Amino acid sequence: MEKKLLIVDDEKNIRNVINEYARFEGYETDEAEDGMQAVEKCRSNNYDLIIMDIMMPRLDGFSAVKEIRKTKQIPVIMLSARGEEYDKLFGFEIGVDDYVTKPFSPKELLARMRAVMKRSSAPENTLVTYEGLVIDVPGRSVTVDGVPASLTPKEYDLLFYMVANKGVALSREKLLSEVWGFDFYGDDRTVDTHIKMLRNSLGEYRKFIITVRGMGYKFDARG
Repeated sequence: MEKKLLIVDDEKNIRNVINEYARFEGYETDEAEDGMQAVEKCRSNNYDLIIMDIMMPRLDGFSAVKEIRKTKQIPVIMLSARGEEYDKLFGFEIGVDDYVTKPFSPKELLARMRAVMKRSSAPENTLVTYEGLVIDVPGRSVTVDGVPASLTPKEYDLLFYMVANKGVALSREKLLSEVWGFDFYGDDRTVDTHIKMLRNSLGEYRKFIITVRGMGYKFDARG
């Protein structure tokens, strides 16, 4: 089945370039000229991935992502001429899956799209339980003592990766590489910030996320 891609950018030539390469890759594509139009399209369509520009008229990309996240958990790659680390960290905090800075190579963008789609796909019929912490892998949801936890997509990716490697001490560099992407230009603060957010989301089960001094973190559910 074809994957459906929504391309959101106020520059038509950018949309045309992404369209051409994405269709060659096998994606069914749709377009939006600004954040408001993207939100409206997401209300009436199901997409597998969104390429979202930041600086757009009517509604910027960050605001559009926050609005879309209220009802749908669609993977998002942000596309922008702005490359400041603050923008990247803010984007990841609201649920962005990757970040590409203009000007970009279409082939690099396709590689990032493949990586995001691979990370977003989950094995079927997988339910992981540790005491009152339940992780629904195909449903990409987490409950804490029966109450749904409000995790961003990146928090979920981080938690699931750590659970899949439970008991293994994972360096910050390893987590950046595996959860954010091999060429994400972040630093230790990116991991530490998301670990803090994740722990807050897990309540008493934050105890399962152990700090490995001088290295990183590990998930350990042993008493």
